[in-house]
Amino acid sequence: MRWRSLLAAGALAIGLAGCAAVYKPGGATASGIRLDDTPRIAVISAFEPELKLLLNRLQGPARHSVNGVEFTTGTLEGKPVVLFLSGISMTNATMNTQLVLDRFRVSSIVFSGIAGGVNPQLHVGDVTVPAQWGQYLEVLMARETAPGKFTAPPFIKDATMPNFGMMHPRPVEVRSAAKPGIERKFWFEADPKMLEVARSIRNVDLANCSAGKCLARKPQLVVGGNGVSGQAFMDNKAYREYTFKTFQANVLDMETAAVGMVAYSNGVPYIAFRSLSDLAGGGEGANEMGTFMGIAADNSAKVMLAFLAAWK
Repeated sequence: MRWRSLLAAGALAIGLAGCAAVYKPGGATASGIRLDDTPRIAVISAFEPELKLLLNRLQGPARHSVNGVEFTTGTLEGKPVVLFLSGISMTNATMNTQLVLDRFRVSSIVFSGIAGGVNPQLHVGDVTVPAQWGQYLEVLMARETAPGKFTAPPFIKDATMPNFGMMHPRPVEVRSAAKPGIERKFWFEADPKMLEVARSIRNVDLANCSAGKCLARKPQLVVGGNGVSGQAFMDNKAYREYTFKTFQANVLDMETAAVGMVAYSNGVPYIAFRSLSDLAGGGEGANEMGTFMGIAADNSAKVMLAFLAAWK
């Protein structure tokens, strides 16, 4: 009996080992079965108001739930898509972008949402489509070696960008199928073909009024330049000015660079449309997000829909 018990236990252990995250072609695993086999564009928003307009336009919706995240498949502007919320923050965006890649057959990734404006030439309501995104709050917190002087330890060689006090920006470590060794990388580039299509977008009527609230000028679409993402909601004039000077960023948010990193690691093309809801501390008076979030979210969605209509 003891021999039979040991044999049964061994067989069970082998069986369990064989079920543990076995990779299958197309990205499915034994512990994470693909929910839909249609090639789709993953369309991501950070939180509910940004996704509402898109869900209202979706044809043939079908809902799936994984780990509490709701994915909705269907057709948008004639393209098969899967819509979902990244959740707010770099961690949520990373986790849920990988989740959609594991559970659906994703051909490309499109992000639509709001952001804080950094470039002083841009205004609330404008829609930006950066060519690359970096994680500007991936930093070394340096010790103060003299009054007002913060110095990196000698063994940290990659903190080469200008610092903001004790905060020294650094690249992130990333691996990918194309480069399985550790690579240090700051910028994660949007797909050049997708950017080319974004540059061709014309005649999108960007709103400057919503619910009786109006902007002083008509919003514009800006394709190219840089965007940055980090774990903090930014509403500080001095840090905004530093961010523009150091990274030449047009906008900042809390998700896109994380999505770009996951897309890079998996070899999936991506692009992000972000509309300015506020000036990240650069405006006069209180932060503008609560006032103009609706205008910004709708403008970003309008441009993204025009992109989907033009994307082949």
